[in-house]
Amino acid sequence: MPLDRFVLILVVVIAAAGVTVALGTWIAASVSVPLGWAGVIPVVLVLNVAWRVLAERLSNRDDDHYDRIEK
Repeated sequence: MPLDRFVLILVVVIAAAGVTVALGTWIAASVSVPLGWAGVIPVVLVLNVAWRVLAERLSNRDDDHYDRIEK
């Protein structure tokens, strides 16, 4: 990858991160949310990911380890 393209990607990513942080700060300052709700959001996200991983592992027939065990 040429150096100029790498630098361009780096600048765009840093600028996008800055805009995201600025926008998040602006939204958080404009909304008053009780402190308890701030902890609920990460817990819900982690539970969602865990549920999706578990559902994928239970429903995937191609990756069933126990079907190939000799009885």
